[in-house]
Amino acid sequence: METIDRAVSRILRAKLLLGLLDGDTPYVDPDEAERVTNCDEHRALALKAAQQAITLLKNEAAALPLEAGSLKSIAVIGPNAADLHLGGYAEDPQRGSSVLDGIRQKVGGALTVRYAEGCRITADVQGYAAWHQDQVNLSDPAEDTPRIAEAVKLAQESDVVILVLGGNEGTCREGWWFDHLGDRDSLDLPGRQNELAQAVLATGTPTIAVLINGRPLTVNALAENIPALLECWYLGQETGLAVADVLFGEVNPSGKLPVTFPRSVGQIPCYYNHKPSAKRGYQFTDNSPLFPFGWGLSYTTFEYSEPRLSADKIKPIDSVDVEIDVTNTGHLPGDEIVQLYIHDELATVTRPVKALKDFRRISLQPAETQTVRFSLTPDKLALLNQQMQWQVEPGRFAVMVGGNSVEVKTIWLDVEGDA
Repeated sequence: METIDRAVSRILRAKLLLGLLDGDTPYVDPDEAERVTNCDEHRALALKAAQQAITLLKNEAAALPLEAGSLKSIAVIGPNAADLHLGGYAEDPQRGSSVLDGIRQKVGGALTVRYAEGCRITADVQGYAAWHQDQVNLSDPAEDTPRIAEAVKLAQESDVVILVLGGNEGTCREGWWFDHLGDRDSLDLPGRQNELAQAVLATGTPTIAVLINGRPLTVNALAENIPALLECWYLGQETGLAVADVLFGEVNPSGKLPVTFPRSVGQIPCYYNHKPSAKRGYQFTDNSPLFPFGWGLSYTTFEYSEPRLSADKIKPIDSVDVEIDVTNTGHLPGDEIVQLYIHDELATVTRPVKALKDFRRISLQPAETQTVRFSLTPDKLALLNQQMQWQVEPGRFAVMVGGNSVEVKTIWLDVEGDA
């Protein structure tokens, strides 16, 4: 009953906030709904969410941010450059900006911004219809040949290329019947996008890649050859403005990957919290992920101290604080998302090599240091034992803190005896 009461209270709270309990009508006031829809406050929140979600996967030789003052022309190229992709379950927000829109709005008349589609992903250009319709067809490769040629010509005539690739609502969707499929047997960029990227890179024009997609992609060629790579997922109605803010350095990217990027479908299942014996790997290939869980770079750099514990030995009923100092060692202000993982070294049931237990976003000015404190409470140390009961077992725990699931600092905690 307590669980049901909580669920009902959430529903009633939403109705209360919408004004559905104030009068005789069970409906929202349409005039009020029109007034608040896309109001400045909501648009600002959508923009902030999009800015904080953008994840910088690679930034070789500080290719980003772009310096608008040193450029005369930008080529915005790719099948996802001019369309706004929100995902299959999204409703029409009545407004929104694509990456092309955002860049044009950001630079105004100061730079020449030109666009080429480069290729298409699905025959339905925007992908929205493909979410609902049963049959999805990839773009005709022959029809993409002149599009790629146009993109190459535009790249040759420009100072920098923003290459906007990924998937759409037709290539990443729910499969709900035998004739309405959603899964793919490949996570490579669909269509001729890899060929487009290769042709643009061959021009020698500096190129930045922006991914807009609904699932992780095996972008090995991009990760190896493109100097800077942004993962954007579906950023919502303010996509274009958020991407432009990051490209030109008005916003320092701070997103972290909420999922592991594999190198190939053969590497799946690929996740950070696997059991110790679950990742034997394959011959002739790297067993590490392309990008690990929690990964995300910044235009600045962060240095982590060694973590500290308020006590190195506790009882199963006790809590312990974990502290670590994080310093911005670069020249720009930035946000870092500090992540706390643990591993139970010896347990009655097999435990994952690491498990995320907490995280915190902090903002740091250049040369500033902040102390981040986490509390490891019994519920974070507990496991489901063989009797399917939550229990904190005595033993040794590795406590790991870092900016992603791979690059962590470790300290050891002993849990002694019974409660």
